[in-house]
Amino acid sequence: MPPLALVTGASSGIGRAFAERLAADGHDLIVVGRRRDRLESLAASLPEHAVEVVVADLASEDGLDTVAEQCATRPLTMLVNNAGVAHYMPLPDLPVATARELLGVKVVAPTMLTRAALPGMVERRAGTIVNVAGMLAFGGPAPAAPPPARRAIYTGTLAYAVAMGQTLHAELEGTGVDVHVVCPGIVATEFHEVQGMDLSALPRMSADDVVTAALAGIALGEVVSAPGLEDRGLLDAVFGADLAAFGGQSPQLATRYRPA
Repeated sequence: MPPLALVTGASSGIGRAFAERLAADGHDLIVVGRRRDRLESLAASLPEHAVEVVVADLASEDGLDTVAEQCATRPLTMLVNNAGVAHYMPLPDLPVATARELLGVKVVAPTMLTRAALPGMVERRAGTIVNVAGMLAFGGPAPAAPPPARRAIYTGTLAYAVAMGQTLHAELEGTGVDVHVVCPGIVATEFHEVQGMDLSALPRMSADDVVTAALAGIALGEVVSAPGLEDRGLLDAVFGADLAAFGGQSPQLATRYRPA
């Protein structure tokens, strides 16, 4: 039986590139997205492969439950949590419904789909969870971007993906299940166009290169990969500093916080 991968956000961009690459590597596919026409076009472009189309909005409870059932009941060898929404806006201006959609798609959905897929993967002692984040996960200390690129919640969702992925990887040690987080920079997809941002003049990575990096990172045993970062030591330094800060804490109040 061919390996089976489920890819969310498969109707375009990085998700479609993942689906095409995994099919070329011999996977059967379950492709998830909101646009049936695009998913069916993807399936039609892969006539030699078994491709199931699941139309679902992961920001909705019904849509999430539909896809979670697929994750829980099908023998997945890979889950690619790629779905995203482009909601860049200063937090005070972000409508409540829009904020909920962003958190639903980028935090709740990958968490709950991973939760649904893991018991079967652990029982089979094989599987890979891939979460697509971005280099903005490390951008929290940066000064505020000019409008319309202000994106506090969006940046936070990517940082969540990195921290959860690292912690989950440690929890799953010895189970045969891998966790990987891929953090590309600016990618040549529709993502920013939907936000009304024209980035065509900026150098951008292709979606295919993001997939190449993610799969290579998995093979290298990397938990977090940064496709456009030549010096891997920079990531190692970030994570080393995280651990140093975590390990350097004390139950005693730090001197700088004590009354003069």
